[in-house]
Amino acid sequence: MTISPDFKQLLDSLTTAVMLVDGELRLVHMNTACESLLKISLNHTHGAHIGSFFHETDVALQKIAQTLVDESQYTIRKTRWRLHSNESITVDYTVTPLIDTQQILFEIQPLDRLLQISREEAMIASQGTTRNLIRGLAHEVKNPLGGIRGAAQLLERELDQISDNPELKDYTNVIIAESDRLRNLVDRMLGPRQAINFLPVNIHEVLERVITLIKAETKGSIALKRNYDPSIPDIQGDLELLIQALLNIMRNAVQALHEQARIDDETEATIHIATRIQRQFTIGRKHYPLVCCISIIDNGPGIPADIIEDIFYPMISGRAKGTGLGLSISQQLINQHQGLIECASEPGETRFSIYIPLGTHTL
Repeated sequence: MTISPDFKQLLDSLTTAVMLVDGELRLVHMNTACESLLKISLNHTHGAHIGSFFHETDVALQKIAQTLVDESQYTIRKTRWRLHSNESITVDYTVTPLIDTQQILFEIQPLDRLLQISREEAMIASQGTTRNLIRGLAHEVKNPLGGIRGAAQLLERELDQISDNPELKDYTNVIIAESDRLRNLVDRMLGPRQAINFLPVNIHEVLERVITLIKAETKGSIALKRNYDPSIPDIQGDLELLIQALLNIMRNAVQALHEQARIDDETEATIHIATRIQRQFTIGRKHYPLVCCISIIDNGPGIPADIIEDIFYPMISGRAKGTGLGLSISQQLINQHQGLIECASEPGETRFSIYIPLGTHTL
């Protein structure tokens, strides 16, 4: 069954993903937006049953076919489709019967990016609130800590004059050392204090510096594999702060791989580092024509599902000896570059994606 050239031209001009099927749910036509969304070609799938290029339940397929009988339009919200490539997407779709031609029209709205933007906005706002809370808490903690440390030093001097018992001095040393430890912990929670010095930075220079440090720390126990896009232009950023942000993420991957190595010594511990350009990308409420995407992927045990949504908050860690500060500081530093860090994890693969705008103008 074919469609008129005018109708075909109308469908192809739409930016919304549109698909036309017959009464037996065999593909008649799909526009370019739908080909891109479903990652298939009309030439290869024309006449195929729609169940061959995305998965829907039998009940849902029966309801779609029944729409020609009922002559009723309906919309399904936030359903998951598994594509032929095993990739999953979240979509809204509307089914409309075309009674005159006995065909069914699909209008498909992808939601993954919209849902992701909503999560990003909530995360950025929440982390901003958390940072303000930490600053206030740090101020309240550091003031009495300074007094405790000063009092311990004065007490230590008095003890030198009135007692020869070295154990008493040990007690004051403990007070001073623990006060210093708490102060350092608070300083780490606050992150770097220096102002950002925005200059043109080659992101691959940053990555090579980080890789050099990681190689020295791991002594070759972890394979580091690069996949760079050399066409990426310089970003506007602070070289030292970007190194610190990416180093924290890489060290997090290294620690996860070392823990995995204690359980499984047959799989080669590997970190993949890739760079790509993303076009028309939204970070928070701002839309950027181009962003640089840095992917850091390890084949470790993955991040526990119960903390994956909270790993960028301070003091959240999936490791017994972790402080939960490295990722929080990295997110803060990338946020200061108008960027964002995302994480996806499952056993055998954890991916950190760092997005930093290219250029200074937003749409």
